[in-house]
Amino acid sequence: MATTSIYISATFNSNSAQGKKCKYVGQSVRAVPIRIVSVGKKRSQGLQLIVDDYVEKLKYYCAVEDVQIRSNPRNARDQRAQVDDEDSAVMNLIRSDDWVVMLDEHGQDIGSEQMAELVGDAGNTGASRLYFCIGGPYGHGRKLRERANLSIKLSSLVLNHQIALLVLMEQLYRSWTILRGQKYHH
Repeated sequence: MATTSIYISATFNSNSAQGKKCKYVGQSVRAVPIRIVSVGKKRSQGLQLIVDDYVEKLKYYCAVEDVQIRSNPRNARDQRAQVDDEDSAVMNLIRSDDWVVMLDEHGQDIGSEQMAELVGDAGNTGASRLYFCIGGPYGHGRKLRERANLSIKLSSLVLNHQIALLVLMEQLYRSWTILRGQKYHH
């Protein structure tokens, strides 16, 4: 599926960029199950506790699955081979009816309200799952780049995969509180 095959307001609501409310606040949003796939080394216990805490919080809004893929699964010395192996491992998880968001330092810069709109928009596409893919040390491979429906960045700073995961988890929780009109986001 190409990036343009499912159009989700990739330009997003301009009101959100100006600090106004998300277009879905107060509306019913279909809760698409979320799968977060991150490529990297074994997580620290502290990070895993925080991730588990956010998974528990998010369960009140939607099903969330946290999938870890070991970086450089075949211990390749060549960076390209490493990225290709990681790319194949990620692509083996994705189905044709999944909506895929690739986290990338060159992706579209979005705010919290826009992230909430992304989650809301995904519920309206008919997708079976919403994927968020966090790449390994050398980024994403060609197959995922071609398959992703949208590429976003969480920060203008480059974040390692563990920090990116933490920021993503918090932003997903924040997105659902925005969508439900709860007081977490102000």
